[in-house]
Amino acid sequence: MSKNEIDALTAEFFGAFDNRGGRPADVARIRRLVLPGGVIVKTGPDLAVYTVDEFIEPRSRLLAGGRLTEFSEWETSERTDIAGDIASRFGAYRKSGIMDGEPFEGGGTKTFQFVRTPEGWRIAAFSWYDQP
Repeated sequence: MSKNEIDALTAEFFGAFDNRGGRPADVARIRRLVLPGGVIVKTGPDLAVYTVDEFIEPRSRLLAGGRLTEFSEWETSERTDIAGDIASRFGAYRKSGIMDGEPFEGGGTKTFQFVRTPEGWRIAAFSWYDQP
């Protein structure tokens, strides 16, 4: 059961950024999926560490402001390890959209740390690496 719940939570996370077909992205749902105080890290040459709100705000503006349209990202493979009330997931993902009128595609790797809370599984931390 835990694996199914973690799969659903991960799919809901990726779906938060989807604004295809003119529908608004629901980036604010990240506040429900990630624990308050969760750690979010973008790796690479422009390394950045975010709070939940620091992560949400610019992405919400980007996805709602018309610069990034028809955007979605999705997991293409994953490995999930569960031990009691903790879990770790390492997976590849792809993304596509139209940025400033130009189509683009990309991908990378995300890793999630999950914990089981009284309200169900939540993300305690996640990091990502975008392939150049």
